[in-house]
Amino acid sequence: MLKMISKPAVKLVERYLPDPYIFVLLLTLIASVAAIAIERQTPLAVLRFWGDGFWGLLTFSMQMLLVLVTGFMLASSPPVKRILHKIASTAKSPGGAIILVTLVSLAASWINWGFGLVVGALFAKELARLIRVDYRLLVASAYSGFVVWHGGLAGSIPLTIATEGHFSADQIGVIGTGSTIFAFFNLAIVVCLFIAIPLVNRMMLPDEKDSVYVDPSVLNDEPEPVGRITRPAERLENSFTLALLVGVPGLLFLLDHFLLRGGGLNLNVVNFMFLFLAIVLHRTPRNLLNSLHEAIKGGAGIVIQFPFYAGIMAIMVQSGLAESMSEWLVSFATATTLPFWSFISAGIVNLFVPSGGGQWAVQAPVMLPAAEALGADISRVAMAVAWGDAWTNLLQPFWALPVLAIAGLKAKDIMGFCLIQLFITGIIISVGLVWF
Repeated sequence: MLKMISKPAVKLVERYLPDPYIFVLLLTLIASVAAIAIERQTPLAVLRFWGDGFWGLLTFSMQMLLVLVTGFMLASSPPVKRILHKIASTAKSPGGAIILVTLVSLAASWINWGFGLVVGALFAKELARLIRVDYRLLVASAYSGFVVWHGGLAGSIPLTIATEGHFSADQIGVIGTGSTIFAFFNLAIVVCLFIAIPLVNRMMLPDEKDSVYVDPSVLNDEPEPVGRITRPAERLENSFTLALLVGVPGLLFLLDHFLLRGGGLNLNVVNFMFLFLAIVLHRTPRNLLNSLHEAIKGGAGIVIQFPFYAGIMAIMVQSGLAESMSEWLVSFATATTLPFWSFISAGIVNLFVPSGGGQWAVQAPVMLPAAEALGADISRVAMAVAWGDAWTNLLQPFWALPVLAIAGLKAKDIMGFCLIQLFITGIIISVGLVWF
């Protein structure tokens, strides 16, 4: 039945979903008109919100570009390629490939969202080299695992409220991860998704006549062999010693960070780890630069679209539109149903504010007083916002950009499959938040 349902969904999305750049332009217009019509903001005020906030994600944009580039360079190094090849070779059928890539993506995303995005996409490419399977679904399966990130070890909302001195500490205190990430209801949701998402992806596998395959030779990114070295500069470019002199200190810094200082994973640490592992594993600066040249080609979408999303976020937050939307949805709630409505409101807001930490800053002033007034479980409400933020990423192409860049696909190629997952995971998460 899922195969039958997914077929028209894929065709619908392929026909009507625009390029992510067009999507962000439409969202900009929708947010602007809504701020004027609903919040009674003047056009000049909205224009100022948008323009002043347009460059608000520059740091994050660079981080995301580095996630793509450093992750690609690491995965294209010979040792990592051999590991990916060995794991991928355990899949013996198209269905097995779909399940395997989903599980790898789920596990990696639960550990760290940036790690999950890159590993899933690169592993999908490796599987496509070995097994004849619908490439669209394979990449969609790799992306679908991303939905668990905010319920995992790098979830920004549960980690924020577990930090001393966070912005709502005076209101709710510090809530440890034992009440959020490692709470029974959250772990139950994660386990259910680890079971359901791979099975749903497998059941959506199209028949051979409806499948879209990719020529494995197109995915080949083997570097050109090094010719005869005659110049001193070429010796430096192909020097393993130089790579070690820079790469090893970087790895020692990571050991100090994790072992001696007890540091954790964040986006900067992940990028640092990817980069210096790539420097060492590529063995020579020239090999690394060849890999960088291939990796950077896919970063155009991130460079042009993220400033527009920063502008949209500024409109939504400064005009009061995000707060009004959240208040309206929460007005239906009781103590029991508040997590559900928090989840739905967060999912809607995420389409316009695709940032976990930024979204919590917008919604916490609405959700926390509502939870206190209704006597609802605050930790459950916070996780409901976290799950809502992660959930509609299956529809919002913002986070899919690194995956699509690595895989060489467009959003319309995978979002039809993701749309089916959107409905199924939405039901599982909703039930988990209310009943588990």
